[in-house]
Amino acid sequence: MKKAIVIGATGGTGAAITAELVKRGVETIAFGRSRQKLEHFASKLGNPRHLTLSVGDAMRPEDIVAGAGDADVMFHCANVPYHEMVSRLIPLGESVMEAAERLAIKVVAIDGIYPYGRRQTELVTEEHPKQPYTIKGNVRLDYERMLFSKRWSHAQVMIVRLPDYYGPTANEASYLGSTLEAIAAGKMAFFIGNMKVPREYVYLPDAAAMVAELAGKDFAYGQNWHIPGSGLISGREIVRIAQSASGFAKPVIPLKKLGLSLIGLGVPVMKEIVEMLYLTEEPLVLSGEKYKRNIGPIVATPFKEGIASTIAALQESKFSQAQ
Repeated sequence: MKKAIVIGATGGTGAAITAELVKRGVETIAFGRSRQKLEHFASKLGNPRHLTLSVGDAMRPEDIVAGAGDADVMFHCANVPYHEMVSRLIPLGESVMEAAERLAIKVVAIDGIYPYGRRQTELVTEEHPKQPYTIKGNVRLDYERMLFSKRWSHAQVMIVRLPDYYGPTANEASYLGSTLEAIAAGKMAFFIGNMKVPREYVYLPDAAAMVAELAGKDFAYGQNWHIPGSGLISGREIVRIAQSASGFAKPVIPLKKLGLSLIGLGVPVMKEIVEMLYLTEEPLVLSGEKYKRNIGPIVATPFKEGIASTIAALQESKFSQAQ
């Protein structure tokens, strides 16, 4: 991997991957819709010389092609609003793949665990049956089929699957992002799902490091890969660590079906989460054996360290914005 373009570079996963590539000295193009957001993000990274900015719409293949230059790897980190997944996810993916096809480039597509449906084994490997029964799960499975379609004869693609994630760049696209932001700010927070059941989360800087390793391996393309987290942790423990790190202890309210449905009357994205709540009651845990066998050790920052670092970064960001 000599030069990379990150589609959706200012989003949660995109920002983490861009930062990792820059740290590794890879010539990187940060692609996004807002020049202001891109410039702010670049300044946070110290405006490195090997980072260039490209403004465009990921729904327009010609914009991606124009911005990619001679990049040899494309990281597809762009996403659509949660409540628009059904109508816009696959058109977005097709746009990215159409651009990749024209460029004859490698594509690393970041996705989640929805296509699996309910877990059928203790640890879910890449060979686990994909039997979704939710609307979003089926859309995500159709999305995978589109990415691996034979219609793309010049682009090579891999799908990298992450569990729920957290980290300084995580936003409302992640279940935990808004919870930690509120705790860092000393505000009342909501926690989506059951706070007693331990679940898997990955620290985004860890995920970015492992994704970057995969991207540089030719044999990794044409496959699914799992990026596991640092083990399981309950919502209660997350809140305890976050409140200790933040210095605040405002109430954290768990949101289940009724709460999400009521809030969803005014915030559509919340209503859309209801069908996926089964994952908070019956957590699906990703196996990292394939990664360890073919790439190397799993990067796993302990939760106490990762959550504390996230809170510190969020508070620093708020402080700098207030200046």
